[in-house]
Amino acid sequence: MSSRLVVRTREIDPIEDPLAYADPDRPLAWLRRGDGIVAVGADVVATIRVPRGDAPPRSGAVASAWRELADGAEIEDPLGLPGTGLVAFGALAFDEDSAADSVLIVPALVIGRHHGRTWLTSIRAADAPEPTDAETHPYGPHWAGTVGPGAQSPQDYQDSVRAALARIADGELSKVVLARDLTGSIPAGSDLRRLVRALSTGYPDTWAFAVDGLIGASPETLVTVQDRTVTARVLAGTIGRGADADADTAASAHLASSTKDLDEHQYAVQSVLASLRPHTRALAASEQPFLLKLPNLFHLATDVEGELAEGGSSLDLVGALHPTAAVAGTPTPAAIAAIRELEPFDRGRYAGPVGWVDAAGNGEWAIALRCAQFSPVADGIAVTAYAGAGIVAGSDPESELLETRVKFRPLVDALA
Repeated sequence: MSSRLVVRTREIDPIEDPLAYADPDRPLAWLRRGDGIVAVGADVVATIRVPRGDAPPRSGAVASAWRELADGAEIEDPLGLPGTGLVAFGALAFDEDSAADSVLIVPALVIGRHHGRTWLTSIRAADAPEPTDAETHPYGPHWAGTVGPGAQSPQDYQDSVRAALARIADGELSKVVLARDLTGSIPAGSDLRRLVRALSTGYPDTWAFAVDGLIGASPETLVTVQDRTVTARVLAGTIGRGADADADTAASAHLASSTKDLDEHQYAVQSVLASLRPHTRALAASEQPFLLKLPNLFHLATDVEGELAEGGSSLDLVGALHPTAAVAGTPTPAAIAAIRELEPFDRGRYAGPVGWVDAAGNGEWAIALRCAQFSPVADGIAVTAYAGAGIVAGSDPESELLETRVKFRPLVDALA
């Protein structure tokens, strides 16, 4: 088979539910407020997988392989919108030592929507026939799943937080993000699109994603590139929403004035700026964080904007940014070492980059949060969900455990 790809994007009539076209078992989707891209069915033209052991960073190997694949492509794209033309869905491992692959997947057919316009993109090898037109797949029956403590009990998690605080007190690091896991299962044959749809409609301001069995709804953009404009949103500092309007106001006021959370946020912002500067021009960040309100919690947020330097792509920025202080800690090498020692499991792609990239290097990438990995097993589908909290001087182990419970809620509710 020729490696040269032939790509054709054409505008089509509006489609109410793009997810209805996705594969029920292995959906590929990237959605926010009804816009985004969805792979039609299960047909895949190319897959780039970079396993553990390849020369680090793996993101660099993914970026090089993607350039090679995209450079020779013949692309007909009269729309020029985010997500048109040749695109690949991607999910990268959090840690270079993770057993999980970093992956880019190029589907044969993609349906996309952006600001009221809808399109269909066909992608094929030059010597292969044109893909057939898009067809819907009826949704399977509703299903429910449950998850419980995984490799680490709630008490063990609090012990890990105490161990991290001891390292912070000793000056080894300023911040470390510690996660815990929940594990469980769902019935074999469950239509995973139902979970994507529940997350997408329940949390419309997040990026709802499904890539290679990783499904979630992330509030945190890692980086976006469109027409060489680079934007990123940094989230660090969290508090749960109140039960009523007065409690909500009190919670938001507490977060906005919390020295601990503001310090944690500044670590994250400075980490992102330092990573982006070598790859951008005219980089700027808002002076003060703002409060991002989600259905279940508040985050401190800062937006960053700049211009991509010549020859770069969104994958290059992904490699430069990941892992951010918001999901690893400060300084990063010490934080990664602490995570490896204090978390009794492999994060896989949790807190790694997830998103899409096109032939010109444009793309949208989030950090894979509020997510779970779904893996077929003999008697069903195994589920491993993750949530973490940033540990800094002054952190309280019980409060950090409660924060992870709040962050688990979107996925646990959707599974139920």
